Amino acid sequence: MKGDAVQALDIRLHDQHVGYLAGYQSGRNVMLFSESYRSDPARYSFTLTTRPGFPKASQIMAKPWIRRQRLHPYFSNLLPEGALRDWLAQSLKVHPDNEFPLLAQLGQDLPGAIAAIPLDTEDIPKQLLEHRTSIVPIKRTLQPTRGFSLAGIQMKFSMREKEGRFHFGHSDELGDWIIKTPSTRHRGVPVNEYTAMRLAMVVGIETPETRLVTLDDLEGLPEINLPAEPWVYAIKRFDRGMHERHHTEDMAQVFFRYPHEKYQGPNYEQIGRLLRDYTEDGLASVQQFARRLLVNILLANGDAHLKNWSLLYPDRRTPVLAPAYDIVMTQAYIPEENEFALNLNGQKRWYQIRHEDFQAWAKAVGVPWQAIRIALDDTMQRAREQWKSLLRESPMLPEHKQRLKEHWRKLQPEWRIE
Repeated sequence: MKGDAVQALDIRLHDQHVGYLAGYQSGRNVMLFSESYRSDPARYSFTLTTRPGFPKASQIMAKPWIRRQRLHPYFSNLLPEGALRDWLAQSLKVHPDNEFPLLAQLGQDLPGAIAAIPLDTEDIPKQLLEHRTSIVPIKRTLQPTRGFSLAGIQMKFSMREKEGRFHFGHSDELGDWIIKTPSTRHRGVPVNEYTAMRLAMVVGIETPETRLVTLDDLEGLPEINLPAEPWVYAIKRFDRGMHERHHTEDMAQVFFRYPHEKYQGPNYEQIGRLLRDYTEDGLASVQQFARRLLVNILLANGDAHLKNWSLLYPDRRTPVLAPAYDIVMTQAYIPEENEFALNLNGQKRWYQIRHEDFQAWAKAVGVPWQAIRIALDDTMQRAREQWKSLLRESPMLPEHKQRLKEHWRKLQPEWRIE
């Protein structure tokens, strides 16, 4: 390792020092948890598996988290995916898979309450310098690349709202809204998601505030090629308060899965058991989870993968199920779409799922079926009473409205909306 230069970040959760993340020129990345954090019985919950009382939490933190090129999945999932990552990597002149510099650049406004703060050379711990003959301080040098152009897909940005306008890249203030621009690949994505989220809300799904805004309401966006559509989708960030961060993590982080593994591994039973065992009100969380599973069937959303379910830590230690997000009628763009992202009772196909599958799911999760049935029946009653009129008045594209109504007719009798 002679001559292997190293950069380091101080990893903090709220005001608590968690440890150090080092990135070596050779591509090796190492996370070391501090002794003060590991030994503190009142420590904040960095992730569910390091929470005091979680099985093997001490063992998980005792050994360094070592990866090459990519960061550990916990950190990798804090970074943007797709076109936004490509834009950031090009701006930094690094490969998109070289994740340490991406995290260092975004470290002050990461999801949740994690901050990654560059360390001065003299502050890098000795254990990170063993066998290294040189060290390199991190410099935050990225400036908005005004001439950079992107095409082809939907972009999303964290922006700050001020007096009804949304600002990007001009302030050190934290972004408090996620803004999603129109896609040049698929028509009507902003109005699709806005409509789906509104329909979800009226049947008892906890959602953040959502809006449709125009491009004229946005300031400071990089130069991106956008279609001639009038609306941009905006959703309030549930991990941001007036003057503070709220810690959150998605299920890919909880299960230590990389973003490209978000459709693999854990199923909806495993997520349900996790909610039952570790959230503040386990049964209520599982009931809300069941509602959302049903709503994903009703709205033909095949994208409820690991990254689209999150935990929120209101008291910094005990998680709750975070509000719903990224509910979209994916069948509008993938006509053959007819499956969940993950397994429920060993299957994924919406048109085959019955009450009995949810009953088996409840048994596997370990909660009373009657409690789940009450949540499902209430969801269906509200949907049948309100959705047809709300859909008719919604801004969703007419062809997508028609496809959704056709989808309802194909479902099993207990889920049909006629």
